[in-house]
Amino acid sequence: MLANGPVPHLRTPGVMAADLGEPLHRVLYVLHTRKHIQPAARAGRLRLYNRKALAAVRGELAAIDARRRGREGGGR
Repeated sequence: MLANGPVPHLRTPGVMAADLGEPLHRVLYVLHTRKHIQPAARAGRLRLYNRKALAAVRGELAAIDARRRGREGGGR
């Protein structure tokens, strides 16, 4: 039986890291520490994320980088 509607484009954390140009460990850190970013689906133990989650990870990484820049440049 075929499902009606478009097929979702889901990403693994590794694909998300490649899409964002970030190391996998940074993406996994965000996914494990930000409980509001949830997988859209699971395939066995594999978690799959949608575009909304990708955008959320991108935003969280930008916030981490901004805080880091503020900490490093604030003491001078």
